[in-house]
Amino acid sequence: MEMTLLLLALGVAMDATAVSGGMAIRGARPPDIFKLALTFGVFQFGMSLGGALGGKAILTHFAAIDHWIAFGLLALVGGHMIWEAFSHDEEERASAPVGIKLSMLLTLGVATSIDALAVGVTLPALELGIFYSTGLIGVLTFVLSILGAWAGKRLGERFGTSIEILGGLVLIGIGTKTLVEHLSA
Repeated sequence: MEMTLLLLALGVAMDATAVSGGMAIRGARPPDIFKLALTFGVFQFGMSLGGALGGKAILTHFAAIDHWIAFGLLALVGGHMIWEAFSHDEEERASAPVGIKLSMLLTLGVATSIDALAVGVTLPALELGIFYSTGLIGVLTFVLSILGAWAGKRLGERFGTSIEILGGLVLIGIGTKTLVEHLSA
């Protein structure tokens, strides 16, 4: 049962990890990366807790549009990353690190945690304790987001703008995958 929980936690943390890497590639500073990782951890915890406590009642209200919300938000952020890659040169990017505004934190928090709501519905069946399970999801998301940012920064230093474009495409791909999976189900 605990291995199942670990795999669920890893699965829902991947979007947040990818976004953190993308933001680090764009030049986000360590304090902003910390805020981003904390936001992701809190949103993953809160959404999975909401799913576990509210279960099917919550999902019923959002099931028709959750995939569209995730797709729209991730496509918007990914598209913005690609646009930024083409609109600024390397020297300009290095001299002006990216700051992360509250509105972006909240948008990314929602976009990356919608799946956690659905995962939360399954948590009571694991019989491991709702707060233990949701806490693990939140903490693991936080840690993996920090690691994703570290890896993104290294890749950004090595590959420059092309890795930022790839990061934007990955976010759009995650959103598209979410949309296609829900539409084909």
